Amino acid sequence: MTATVVEAKARRRSATPSPAPVRRRSFAVRFAHYKWLYLLMLPGLAYFAIFRYGPMYGVSIAFKDFVPYLGVNGSPWVGFANFTEFFSDPDFPRLLGNTLILAGLSLGIAFPLTIVMALLLNEVRLTILKRTVQTLVYIPHFLSWTIVASLSFLLFSLDVGPLFHFVNGILGTHIDFLSDPAWFRPLIVLQDIWKNTGWGTIIFLAALAGVDQNQYEAAILDGAGRFQRMWHVTLPSIRSTIVVMLILAIGQMLNTGFEQIYLMTNALNRGVADVFDTYVYFVGITQGAYSYSTTVGLFKSLVGIVLIFGTNWLAKRFNQSGLF
Repeated sequence: MTATVVEAKARRRSATPSPAPVRRRSFAVRFAHYKWLYLLMLPGLAYFAIFRYGPMYGVSIAFKDFVPYLGVNGSPWVGFANFTEFFSDPDFPRLLGNTLILAGLSLGIAFPLTIVMALLLNEVRLTILKRTVQTLVYIPHFLSWTIVASLSFLLFSLDVGPLFHFVNGILGTHIDFLSDPAWFRPLIVLQDIWKNTGWGTIIFLAALAGVDQNQYEAAILDGAGRFQRMWHVTLPSIRSTIVVMLILAIGQMLNTGFEQIYLMTNALNRGVADVFDTYVYFVGITQGAYSYSTTVGLFKSLVGIVLIFGTNWLAKRFNQSGLF
């Protein structure tokens, strides 16, 4: 009886036609169907090909003794000699320390303030007030670092700087904020906060717009106050966005920004102001050490890649959605 039932099931399975295999459309067919979307991709692909991937060919001079009139291909190979010279340079510990301190201050102060600003803007219920505040905090982002540095010089100058006279009048001191090495890093962080905090809230506000409103209603029914709703509903809902932005920020730690640092550097604060970005300019452009400066830039890029992959791995280890 059992064998008969098994044979009957086998015959039914053999009689049932198997589903037709799904044929994947060829690239030509898909291109013809989505030709306008592919066309819109061309400017972005051209940008990355020309300005991002194309210049990577010049990275090879980090392993050469580059001579301009010989060209990239004609310059002799020196292997890792430039890296050995860079790591043994007495300036390397100072450059690394200055860069990490500035990056740590920016990551530890400016990044959380971006999240706080987004949370505060999200709590504003009056639409006109919210849009007005958003516009005011976005505007500094569109100012160049030259304008920001000029404003800093006007506000803290020894002669007519209103903030210089105000702060020193209260403290009863005579601090030259622009030349004192102890005040260089606070000024850089304050500039970064004023210029970029408002703009950085855009992504977090977009994430906050997708939070399920039913969770807020359930929290209100449970008696949760505004701060409790923010802590137990809002922040967990945008946790994945925070983690992704944190990974990207950590990957850019060694890129402290050339223009801002260069404009605020002078002979008195150079000891704490020199970072990898300005060092590449001084060594590569003003002194013509192209291979050596390329080595510094390649070192920064490699460290950035390691930091991104390492932070992403840690995020996965803690069951968070990483960057990839």
